[in-house]
Amino acid sequence: MSNLDTCGIEVSAKELVIQLRRRGELEPLRRFTNTPEGREMVLRHLREAGRVVRACMESSGLYGLDLALLLSAAKGIEVRVANPRAVRHFALALMKRSKSDPVDAGVLEQFAARMPFQAWQRPSPRALSLHALARRLHELVEIETAEKNRQHAAEISDATPAAVRRDLARSLRAQQRAIQRLTRHARQLIAQDPILSERFQLLDSIPGVGETSALQLLGELAVLAPDLDTRQWVAYAGLDPREYTSGSSVRKKPRISKAGNKHLRRSLYMPALVAVQHDPHLSAFYQHLLARGKFKMQALVAVMRKLLHAIHAMFKKHQLYDGSTLFRLPSTSTQEVPCAPVAA
Repeated sequence: MSNLDTCGIEVSAKELVIQLRRRGELEPLRRFTNTPEGREMVLRHLREAGRVVRACMESSGLYGLDLALLLSAAKGIEVRVANPRAVRHFALALMKRSKSDPVDAGVLEQFAARMPFQAWQRPSPRALSLHALARRLHELVEIETAEKNRQHAAEISDATPAAVRRDLARSLRAQQRAIQRLTRHARQLIAQDPILSERFQLLDSIPGVGETSALQLLGELAVLAPDLDTRQWVAYAGLDPREYTSGSSVRKKPRISKAGNKHLRRSLYMPALVAVQHDPHLSAFYQHLLARGKFKMQALVAVMRKLLHAIHAMFKKHQLYDGSTLFRLPSTSTQEVPCAPVAA
């Protein structure tokens, strides 16, 4: 196509780096904020009458979701959301030894120009609606918890007027009604979609995952690209370890990156906390890590990562939760040994 231009978009939490090739010539690199205003500016930058732009970005979860939705709905713009592993191998083939946002944007532009085009599949309207409902439910649950704490403080204080106590009670009832209303709406939405319905039942089979946790987890996972592997899920949640070393003298303790989706990470926290108390396999895994000298929070984060691995496998294989695939319980003659199928 003589009127086809190509574009690479490197997405981060705060910035969008655009490398556009128009009429065969590279234009200067442009940077935009990853905000609604910045994304509209990207759209205006790419649009040109009579031209078609083939834009490519990596599967970076929610950081690029709004931009992908905006561009895919625009006339004259074709969007591809590429698998990060495929892009990384492509960069190696181009002999790209450095990694930076400008370099990555250039690699993505070349990927869009040279590789067979596969149009991005937008998440279903139900998946996007469930995502929004789950986020709002979390906000309401946080408000409800805060109001309960205020109510408890007011009840034990003689200095609190009765009018304040009544107002707190009314506010708490309003939050609880809103939570019940949105939960019903989310359940109705899930019941209308066979895939969401099956995945909700799979999540509900995990010890420690109740209705609220299942809704929040499903809402975050429903908008992910279907071809992401387990490691990409872990990185998307920000649960991948980050090592900090320099030379032979600087060697800090590894920490999780926290560079991913904090909402998914938060949705895994309470299920992991309950699972280490009620699921024998994850409880044994948790105790195994503590015995190796891990701090409690380190061990709990490892359990969160285990759960995410398990959910990925359950969705892929359409199987209910089986804790024995995560950690083998000790027998009378053997010690606790981690199972190989799903790594921590």
